[in-house]
Amino acid sequence: MWRGGFAAALLCAATAAHGQAPPPTRGAAVGPALRSLDVRPGRPAPEDAAEGFAGADSAAGVADVQGQTATPPTVPAGTLDLGNGLSLLLNYTSESAANPVGGIRRGTAYAGQGFFGIDADLGRLAGLDGASLHAVVTQRHGRSLSQDFIGNNTSVQEIFGGGQTARLTILSYQQKLLDNRLDIEVGRLVANVAFLASPIYCNFQNNATCGNPTFAFKTTNFTFFPVATWGAHAKYFFTDAVFLHVGAYEVNPRTQRGTDNGVDWSTRGATGAVIPFELGYTTNFATDRLPRNYGIGGIVDRSDYPDPVYNRLGGPLVFAGGDPLTRFGRSLIYARFDQMIWRPDPMALRGLTVFGVAMKGTSGRQIEDYYLEGGLLMTGPSASRPFDTVGFVVSTQTFSALGLAGVRAARASLGLNPRDVATQQVMFELNYGIQMTPAIRFTPQIQYVLDPDNTRFPFRARPIPDALVFGGKLSVDLFTLYGLARGPGSL
Repeated sequence: MWRGGFAAALLCAATAAHGQAPPPTRGAAVGPALRSLDVRPGRPAPEDAAEGFAGADSAAGVADVQGQTATPPTVPAGTLDLGNGLSLLLNYTSESAANPVGGIRRGTAYAGQGFFGIDADLGRLAGLDGASLHAVVTQRHGRSLSQDFIGNNTSVQEIFGGGQTARLTILSYQQKLLDNRLDIEVGRLVANVAFLASPIYCNFQNNATCGNPTFAFKTTNFTFFPVATWGAHAKYFFTDAVFLHVGAYEVNPRTQRGTDNGVDWSTRGATGAVIPFELGYTTNFATDRLPRNYGIGGIVDRSDYPDPVYNRLGGPLVFAGGDPLTRFGRSLIYARFDQMIWRPDPMALRGLTVFGVAMKGTSGRQIEDYYLEGGLLMTGPSASRPFDTVGFVVSTQTFSALGLAGVRAARASLGLNPRDVATQQVMFELNYGIQMTPAIRFTPQIQYVLDPDNTRFPFRARPIPDALVFGGKLSVDLFTLYGLARGPGSL
């Protein structure tokens, strides 16, 4: 998943902190990965704001960064500016994991992603003020530890999924209007890039947190990186800090096939649309000593989805099998925040941020009742390691009666207690992000999956044992590696 704007965000914060922030940019064409810089009236903009991409590793990385960052993302900037309005990003991310304890069986897994992005500032290229084009191509490969060995339905490697193949992931046109207060983007997009995302989340590897709270995908057809469909979203700032963000994205199961490469732009197979929205308050290092982001919102899913209990003939799926009965329409609401609470040096980015998310389904036949997440992220644990991070997060997914109906029915058929089923899956992660060089970042972590759900294996007589997972995320920015771009700590 794609995390935005580290180097540029660092530049913005550093120049503001030292009283050298450049004047606001009016009508700057800024790529999705730079939205965290908030190029709007009253917001200092970095001199290279038109570069566009400024750091990405995966689906989560594309993720917001429209103002939703109180701490810098983890991935090196690595933007190669060709000097004519075009900029490039070339990045590779891998995530390894092993479960020496717990799960269905012990094992190891490796997943990886290559990422290539092109950003075009149409103001510089064609004189179209405030306009830009964005394109992203990804290639995913590897295996999932959760799928192959643990057995639960929430991956401990967020970079796995969406088809282990090459695909055109994003192709969009972006336009800033009304003195940069209105930002519109249309094209081949994914909802989780712009909504329910934060650069904080992908300091972690487990998919309950990175790149978005997993509840959104399990209870609606919220579209996800790297699987693009037709979509559009608009963000309007009423004040320098208060915004309303609304989008609409096609829901098309055909695009989620493992053989899809993102080049079929027809709407054949579309079943409706998903409509996310958020009212938020945001600040950054240029405007606030302790940056913060608060948001309330929801997702209205006006598309088909499979019934969790019945097949098309009205029989129980767990026994009769067949295709699920088709239902239409679901929704959820959420609240989320991140808040820096400690910053020892107002001239530096070091500090401690707390964050949290709460989500609840509001309509439809949901497999989960609610989701809660909370965590801490320390940026620059010491003055000598200003780009390192220490992170801890815990999340809980509470399954609904419908979500567990098949498991309970299967247990009853085996003569087992149908109520002896865990209703919550809790995931913990503790990690340390090491900025090894300006181009290379490595984040080892320890994860623990408490009460792994066995919804994939309803006839399993014994619960899946709690799983202890050791893992590591490696991100390499290739342009920085070869001296063509700059990353954290570059001279």
